[in-house]
Amino acid sequence: MIKKLLLHCGKLGCSDVHISAKNNVTMRIHGEIKRVKGLDSLSSEQIYHIIKSITSKAQWANYLENLEIDFSIQINDDLRYRVNAFHTINGPAAVFRHIPLEVKSLSELHVPQIVQRLAEYQNGLVLICGPTGSGKSTTISSLINYINETKKKHIITIEDPVEFIHKNKKSIINQREVGSNTKSFPLALRNVLREDPDVILVGEMRDLETIQLTITAAETGHLVFATLHTSSSVHTINRIIDVFPPRDKASVRSMLSSSLKAVLSQHLVIGKDGLRYPSTELMFVNNSIRNLIREDNVHQINSIIEISKKDNMYLMKDSINSLLDKGIISKDTAQEGYLYCGG
Repeated sequence: MIKKLLLHCGKLGCSDVHISAKNNVTMRIHGEIKRVKGLDSLSSEQIYHIIKSITSKAQWANYLENLEIDFSIQINDDLRYRVNAFHTINGPAAVFRHIPLEVKSLSELHVPQIVQRLAEYQNGLVLICGPTGSGKSTTISSLINYINETKKKHIITIEDPVEFIHKNKKSIINQREVGSNTKSFPLALRNVLREDPDVILVGEMRDLETIQLTITAAETGHLVFATLHTSSSVHTINRIIDVFPPRDKASVRSMLSSSLKAVLSQHLVIGKDGLRYPSTELMFVNNSIRNLIREDNVHQINSIIEISKKDNMYLMKDSINSLLDKGIISKDTAQEGYLYCGG
């Protein structure tokens, strides 16, 4: 049943499929939730059966023990989904996020071409940020693919779960999935420096240890990409620093000021054509921003970005204004975007 449902929804171009006990089966198309016609609500038993049919014995036991699990599945040769199975007050549920098999270029994603510069660094930390469903994984995968196509590097990814599958091109790429190929982000990061990497992708900086090890990897001469669920450059830097205890904050600010290269923040907005477009904020770390991070004046960073447009930096509101001026989004959508970025 689930294979037929995912194939059907995939042909319609949906981004997500939702199943939940005692609720209608729904899908997200162009940002809107719609009911899947012809399907009644599913019982707890039916959803348990679906989840069990697409998980390994270890994954199924993990789901029952922890009440939720992340994993990915492949349907035929042309459909891949990231799955989060969880529980609600009504029973089991799951969300299937469609993952395109073809990695698109930045231009195909409507991401400004200047973002490609993030893949040109030889070392340091590059952060891709935004809320869930903002296209972070898609953008970072495009950057990894660009390196893979143009440079002779060893790329190691640590993901939970692995979403986009990369094949060796000019580079060698090894993808590791938390739970299947390594027990945790910290464990993988503690060993990654012994694996001769040039480029490291950390799927998500979730906790203090992961953040600490990620910064250390960037400090030791590697190019490290990582994601955070934050909405702006200022929010991102504050989030990292706030994770650490007071006694460590000064040293973390110093480490971050020297290792951080850039922060790209993303948020998806609905275009007049019904498609979703990324509004972005881009900050490159220059001497002024390094000093602000080191001296605990992060709140002044937006002012530096404002006066650094000649260096290709811009705020989220600038990106929204550009989309509005080009006629891609409506005034109402732009207004919603301004509210998101506090503009």
